[in-house]
Amino acid sequence: MVEKLQTKDLINVGIFTAVYFVIFFVTGMLGYIPILFVLIPVYIPITTGIPFMLFMTKVNKFGMITIMGGLLGTLMFLTGHTWIPVITGLIFGFLSDLIMSKGKYRSFRYISVGFGLFSLWSMGAMLPIWIMRESYFEYIRQSMGEAYTQAIFDLTPPWLLWVIFITTFVFGLVGAKFGRKVLKKHFKRAGIA
Repeated sequence: MVEKLQTKDLINVGIFTAVYFVIFFVTGMLGYIPILFVLIPVYIPITTGIPFMLFMTKVNKFGMITIMGGLLGTLMFLTGHTWIPVITGLIFGFLSDLIMSKGKYRSFRYISVGFGLFSLWSMGAMLPIWIMRESYFEYIRQSMGEAYTQAIFDLTPPWLLWVIFITTFVFGLVGAKFGRKVLKKHFKRAGIA
């Protein structure tokens, strides 16, 4: 296995990051409904498991997942979120790279745990609810109005942060399994994977 990232690896990272982000963004739009906002950690890892598992058919070098995490965090920053997703994208991308490299990017057990960890990058978009609570809710109030802001505030007590971290990881495992199933059933049959 060649260790150095090549141009084709970076192109694959770019393509799959774009596909992942579009699915992430469109699915995340459901967050405009307050109760679905709190459930983002449940459904986002499931829907993004499909492009991620397809991406895993192209990954064979350390760093590709870290770069994807950093790019996703940067895209979140550019779409109006704080800088926190950039940091969480790099951290959880790197941790995922470490885990998946142990299985040479082919062991589903390592890929599954790695995707559970990778899914936690998105917590960077939600962390301000708890660590910058006053300024975050003031910002939301100005853009989304009082009723939406109050609903989100009521649905996000401090203890929920840990529940959401755990839920995101667990549904990342589910998303990996779901993505693998879809990959086997549709993409391999079509000759894409």
